Amino acid sequence: MTRLAGGLIDRSRPLSFTFDGKGYRGFEGDTLASALLANGVRLMGRSFKYHRPRGVFSAGSEEPNALVELREGARKEPNTRATVAELYDGLVARSQNRVGSLAFDAMGVNDLLAPFFAAGFYYKTFMWPRAFWEKLYEPAIRRAAGLGSLSMEADPDAYDKGFLHCDLLVIGGGAAGLAAALTAARSGASVILADEDSRLGGRLLMESHKLDGAPAAEWISSIEAEFETLPNLRVMRRTTVFGVYDHGIHGAVERVADHLREPGDKVRQTLWRITARRAILAAGATERHIPFANNDRPGILLAGAMRAYANRWAVAPTAAATDPVAIFANNDDGHRTALDLLAKGVPVLGVIDPRPDAPRFGEYEVFAGATVTGTKGQLGLRAIEITHNGRASWHDCAALGVAGGWNPNVHLASHHRGRPVWDEERLAFLPPSDGPQGLLPAGACAGRGTTAQALAHGSEVAKQALIQLDIPVSGMRLPEAEDIAVAQEAFWHVPGRKRAWVDFQNDVTVKDIVLAHRENMTPVEHLKRWTTLGMATDQGKTSNVSALAVMAELTGTSIPETGTTIFRPPYTGVSLSVLGGGDTGPHFRPRRLTPTHVWARAQGAAFVEVGQWMRAQYFPKPGETHWRQSVDREARAVRSGVGLCDVTTLGKIDVQGADAGEFLNRVYSNLMGTLPVGKVRYGLMLREDGHAYDDGTCARLGEDHYVVTTTTANAGLVYRQMEFARQCLWPDLDVQLISTTDAWAQIAVAGPESRTLVSRIVDGFDLSNEAFPFMACAELSLCGGLRARLFRISFSGELAYEIAVPARYGNALIERLMALGEDLGVTPYGTEALAVLRIEKGHAAGAELNGQTTAGMLGLGRMVSAKKDSIGAIMSRRDGLASDRRRLVGLQPTDPDMRVFAGSHLFTKGAQRTMQTDQGWVTSACYSPHVESHIALGFLEDGDSRLGEEIVAANPLERNEVAVRVVSAHFIDPEGERLRD
Repeated sequence: MTRLAGGLIDRSRPLSFTFDGKGYRGFEGDTLASALLANGVRLMGRSFKYHRPRGVFSAGSEEPNALVELREGARKEPNTRATVAELYDGLVARSQNRVGSLAFDAMGVNDLLAPFFAAGFYYKTFMWPRAFWEKLYEPAIRRAAGLGSLSMEADPDAYDKGFLHCDLLVIGGGAAGLAAALTAARSGASVILADEDSRLGGRLLMESHKLDGAPAAEWISSIEAEFETLPNLRVMRRTTVFGVYDHGIHGAVERVADHLREPGDKVRQTLWRITARRAILAAGATERHIPFANNDRPGILLAGAMRAYANRWAVAPTAAATDPVAIFANNDDGHRTALDLLAKGVPVLGVIDPRPDAPRFGEYEVFAGATVTGTKGQLGLRAIEITHNGRASWHDCAALGVAGGWNPNVHLASHHRGRPVWDEERLAFLPPSDGPQGLLPAGACAGRGTTAQALAHGSEVAKQALIQLDIPVSGMRLPEAEDIAVAQEAFWHVPGRKRAWVDFQNDVTVKDIVLAHRENMTPVEHLKRWTTLGMATDQGKTSNVSALAVMAELTGTSIPETGTTIFRPPYTGVSLSVLGGGDTGPHFRPRRLTPTHVWARAQGAAFVEVGQWMRAQYFPKPGETHWRQSVDREARAVRSGVGLCDVTTLGKIDVQGADAGEFLNRVYSNLMGTLPVGKVRYGLMLREDGHAYDDGTCARLGEDHYVVTTTTANAGLVYRQMEFARQCLWPDLDVQLISTTDAWAQIAVAGPESRTLVSRIVDGFDLSNEAFPFMACAELSLCGGLRARLFRISFSGELAYEIAVPARYGNALIERLMALGEDLGVTPYGTEALAVLRIEKGHAAGAELNGQTTAGMLGLGRMVSAKKDSIGAIMSRRDGLASDRRRLVGLQPTDPDMRVFAGSHLFTKGAQRTMQTDQGWVTSACYSPHVESHIALGFLEDGDSRLGEEIVAANPLERNEVAVRVVSAHFIDPEGERLRD
């Protein structure tokens, strides 16, 4: 292993892992990238377009090259950056985006075809001939698209989501972030410190700088110890803040168990929504490179990353510790890498610096005024060409660190469309002045690049935030740290004829940018899309500024005049699983269970999702082999005897107050204020545009007390609209609303024997027709004192009641009814039988109230009262709605054995099947055991005057056409005698 002395790894805890099937060893604290480098592995991936060999390029989340697949089976995770993947014992990693082995990728032939794949070739090539698109181009693109592969198995891990609030959110745990968090926490503010690394310290962990004369790791440890004593500070390691949204909301992903072989009883990741009164962006900076000929070979990486591997992970980026290393830098910071490597015993060939007066800080050779103009080594760097004073010479070199300057990580500060501001002195873009409100940049992210500057600025910005929040500020002493200014030169790329790579993952070269300029794709947005620059997984973190500099040179303008792209969330990739927050399978959305769910399950009921509710669909009995047998039996039982159905899911809203009647008059299209106490009235609600959107009942239990019921699907919508009307439209009315859907269990008792069964459970209440007629309601008691509500209403068209009791008694109520009605043949029925019964009776439901129907279409035009105003009433009378001639009708196949499908379109016989001849559609269909035929409801032009006519119901999707007869929508008891008996 190519290990150096020191580092922050735990050598007492060795770990085993595999890469492409071969076993290796590392230590606790390693990343996959550092462990591979320590084992002499430099080739880690292939580029997207040309499949060129790629090695590790950085040491952080900006990595464009070393993308791998982690784990096996259902847990396989593609496109993971090896530079941030924490090593654990048993880790399995594989390279991706290859055909064959990593060393002999068959798709490498693309590199030979590079002249045909120049910038914009996608747009030029795939336009002609047109017939080639579906047969050749699209299939080929789909096969080539993507990098890693999915397991195509369900994700076995659990994910979670949570909400946090704080006074101050500090994003980044480097020097500035630590100083800011400590300053704010000592002052008593509620603070959250989030950092994407497993350890706090940021760049301090990568450098050899000392704080107060001691290694930086010691100061960090002392700060972490103090953090443990501060209850108002929450430290979130392995947490990436990926987006800044409105109102101080930040999206963050905490990788709870990604560093473990298996999560066990832990969630794998948690999606956090953090609401902060103020936030400090201390995200640091990312080093940029300098494009030169063949600068993409494994072994060529950023100089700061080379320094990080040596200092934090004790790794030399070479196959052997004795192999020479070189540095190509246009600034003083690159020379630090040479000094640190020499201190670790790594031989340094020298520093190639294009500045004629390049400084020399140690015992290494400086090639002043020189550049790197070429490299050798197919699968790993072997030699570099140095051009000095017009003379080129080749030198053996196993690794090359490139230092082109540092770009502040301004991404989060641009998430509200703020454009970064160019700083000519620092040769970098700084955060925009019009960034997200309440977000304050600090440290290297704000251009304060030295350790001393970062510490001081982090603390100062924290004080500014506290002052804005009116929180008294406590002072703190900062450690002594290096504060040496770093000189640099605006040297952006090495001119030459050979390809110089700008974007490594998408294989964008300087030549591609030159071609884009020649083809007038000079605006930065056009440049990005024409070349695919910055569209890789690193989102241009290491390439955008270099590309802008090249384009500025070509156009003869400055970099800020050339422009810059702005950034969108996420800052780094976020898995779809964690975005779902664990909402998968049965947890996709909350399931609401009816009060009789346990009883229904014990009866073997089949359940169906109705909105958020799980409702009993039907109750199969032994010997029934098809669901329709069960449904037919249940429907017959209701028509001939008595049936029970849990209708708790219907929305229930208590409306109380002196102006409750007036309020309901304005909400419903028909009059409700004149409803007598103890009575129920069917009601219709209209949208503001005049269309019907819900129906239900309104019961008056007291002078100032009404109970409104709604359809199951629209319960939340109706309550929300009523609350809006109460608060915003008529705040002067004395009325209060409360949703009681979950508070009351409601059981429908329907059928000729329903009165007999209900009489066995109520406490001394007269159920005779004279005392308690159809559409009556009352508050009473049953079973010896249980408070209840009783409504004589019917959805089935039979004599029926609905009994409401407190929800916790719902299960006991249906058990008691089943026991008391055994001699009556009492039968539970589900939603399927309920649908059959309501279609037989012609009752409108969700399929008819689909948002495009009117009261007139439903046959309820007279319910829109002309005596008062109500929501939607005026709009319902406009010509476009009032003149609609489609009416709700019943449809029955002329051949009883034929089936009608909901969604079929209606045509007159002999008419062509076109939209111009379309006369309506089928809304609901079922088999009726009482009619002994399939039946349907639908809307038909002039339907109320076409009873008896034969038309055609056509369903092209099912390749079905049925001759149907137009009949009354009331297939059963059209006069309504049964429900009034």
